Amino acid sequence: MENATFEESLAELEDIVTQLERGDVPLEEALEVFQKGMLLSKQCQDTLSKAEKTLTKMMTEDNKEVPFSGEEEA
Repeated sequence: MENATFEESLAELEDIVTQLERGDVPLEEALEVFQKGMLLSKQCQDTLSKAEKTLTKMMTEDNKEVPFSGEEEA
């Protein structure tokens, strides 16, 4: 799914997991679906990693990004 949002990719991944858990998918199709699920999983993980990196930075007064330490300076 090209240019899908995180939520769309996650929903598709959940559908794939449900299909595979039912066990009524022919082997060849199950392999294709599994591979697609692995790709979606990687895309979702990459999106989450990028979001985490963005959220763990803060801007200084002179507009420079610095890591957020969670501790206030004394």
